[in-house]
Amino acid sequence: MKSKLFKYFIILAFLVVPIFGYAQDSGIEYTLDINSATIALPKIFKPGMDLSGCGTHQDMSWPQGLASKDILDLWQKEIGFSGVYRIQYNFWEISQLAKDKEQQEKLINNYSAIIKAISDGGGTVILDIFSTPPGLGKALDKKSAPWDIKAFKELTKSLIRELSCDKKYNIWYEVWSAPDLDAFFLGRKIDYLNLYKAVAESVLELEKETKINIPLGGPGASWWFQNFDGNSIITPERSLIYELIRFCYHYRLPLDFISWHAYSSDPKTEKEITFYNKTAIALVRDWLTYFDFDRNTPLVVGEWNYDTGQNVLSARKEKSFIAASYIPARLSSMYSEGLDYQVFYSLQDFQNSKEGVIRNTGAFWFEDSPAGSSEGQKSIYEVFKMLSGLGNQIYPVSLKVNDDFLGLIASKTEDGLAVIIYNYIDPDISMNYVSRYISTFSPKEAMSIAGLVKSGAFDKIIRRDIDFNKLVLTPRVKELLRRSIEAGDKAKLALSSNRIFKLNIKGLKENYIYQRYVIDEFCSINCNFTPIEEKVLSGSDIFEEKLILTPYSVNFILLKKKPPEVVAEPAPAKEENKEVKPKEVSPNDTAGQK
Repeated sequence: MKSKLFKYFIILAFLVVPIFGYAQDSGIEYTLDINSATIALPKIFKPGMDLSGCGTHQDMSWPQGLASKDILDLWQKEIGFSGVYRIQYNFWEISQLAKDKEQQEKLINNYSAIIKAISDGGGTVILDIFSTPPGLGKALDKKSAPWDIKAFKELTKSLIRELSCDKKYNIWYEVWSAPDLDAFFLGRKIDYLNLYKAVAESVLELEKETKINIPLGGPGASWWFQNFDGNSIITPERSLIYELIRFCYHYRLPLDFISWHAYSSDPKTEKEITFYNKTAIALVRDWLTYFDFDRNTPLVVGEWNYDTGQNVLSARKEKSFIAASYIPARLSSMYSEGLDYQVFYSLQDFQNSKEGVIRNTGAFWFEDSPAGSSEGQKSIYEVFKMLSGLGNQIYPVSLKVNDDFLGLIASKTEDGLAVIIYNYIDPDISMNYVSRYISTFSPKEAMSIAGLVKSGAFDKIIRRDIDFNKLVLTPRVKELLRRSIEAGDKAKLALSSNRIFKLNIKGLKENYIYQRYVIDEFCSINCNFTPIEEKVLSGSDIFEEKLILTPYSVNFILLKKKPPEVVAEPAPAKEENKEVKPKEVSPNDTAGQK
């Protein structure tokens, strides 16, 4: 996918952070006091999903890029729609049914129905405005920039009026997706900015007319620092995000959220340090402040997934427990770095033979063949079930476990606890270590590291096929390589052995029902989400549990207060049977009787 393309850009950065080593023992012990401080569950931990999938449906009235209806219905039933959900609204596809008004109306209604379901479920829709209808584009291609910008403005204004003003759905509008890539947008930077301006003017006019707030944002870039000219992390101020912020400031346009994509195998992607000794998130917030926007404007990673550079990965299907274990690790990092929202991509796999799009990015698998299509669950879906099972209060201290691979997310529920424990090992940890922790390097040093990567020498150094001490490198570069090798060694050790996690829970004064669910190498496709362990915990001051965590596994522990046993009241004592003697009647008692 996209992550490999950006590794080379990342390692060119002049990062200014201290290099530190990895510390790992064979086991870890953690004590959670149920009476310790909690905070409201951050929205980053709520299930967020791009509802794309399949890529083709026999029913032309169903959005072709949307996951199948059965899968959407299952998600709604088992998880609900209380988080953030992204939908790509395809103008080109709708226009293709112009000669069949009945089918076209059904297609539009199907879009509207899923948007309504999310809005009614308490969730937020990020509606991605994508594609140009035939006749409006500079080229006869759905990815083309519009030549008639006024007509495109009226088209989007009509859509926004119906969904936000008339039907009052909870929608954030995102202008395009990955416009910096030719595969998604045919146009120049100024074409995109004018496109955004047209939609923004529609929003301003509708807000003035209806007094309804209509959130608008973008640019949905393929990486936070990317632009149309193939920018790198060295010059973040040339990014499309920076350009859009400055453009909106100049023209006084609304910019209610910032979005970008971030595919990687690195759970700590959000910890990348820029040339300015700041993370991307901190830097974007500085830009917002500088151009008089709210510093707390929501920042959204609008697409992300486990990715090592290919469209089809066994780690996302046959071994989907790998991608599953990546999810809580990445979310924890997103939270620690201050990201506001995330949208996992995608709900279902893609298999569109017509357009040659085959990607197994889904939480559900999908296969299409002449004999028909089939679909089912991956263990990725089970992780989202776990996330949906977290309580409304979280123990923030639980997110600070000091370990390279293990972590937990502990929450308080209405009647107990819900805890996620994960063991994820980054397969590209050595490269990602360099990407994140090149510190105080001069341009010459940064270029020497880039040269090692580009030539393939870096991989040989990590495998110890090349002794970097014999290369002409500065001492600081050699130290970075040594640390990178060390990180790789730690990962190899973690992959070859199980870890022991001892969980101590303090403050249990009542009896609890304990349930434990597990995702591991024995659970990848079509698993049953049922507890593998269940028991009753008697009230005590502290409960101790020793877990054996295999590589790429996720444990979900639920503690629910055990209802008090109903003691049946004793039945009332039966009276002893006594012999009833006939009443003796005297002659006087019968007087007057006939």
